[in-house]
Amino acid sequence: MALTASLILAGISVALLVIYGADVAAGGTTAGEGFLPLDAMARGIGFGTPPIILSFVAYFISRKEPSKPLGGLIIVAGILVIIGGAVFIVGAGEAENIARMAGEGGGLIGIGAVLTALGAIKIKKS
Repeated sequence: MALTASLILAGISVALLVIYGADVAAGGTTAGEGFLPLDAMARGIGFGTPPIILSFVAYFISRKEPSKPLGGLIIVAGILVIIGGAVFIVGAGEAENIARMAGEGGGLIGIGAVLTALGAIKIKKS
């Protein structure tokens, strides 16, 4: 039961991150330019933070149950977060507050690395 819930949470996490990334790729770096009518902060709060939390929850509620598919989904989520952090850092060159944006992007890369490591641990234990 916990494994099924974890797979669902990890799937939702990946889906939200893909929607987030697609909106940014569609030109959503400023308010209303992507297909979501949100500014960057609202999009990050709504489509960036929940997937990170869901991925951690998915790992920890099923940490004793082996599952390669769950590990794979968590790795995918981690890689998407790392890519988002890298894009954030690259976009910092155009921003006024470069140090703050670079710090936030670096934080995202660190969180993504932790998620990727948890996914690898899940696969290794399977």
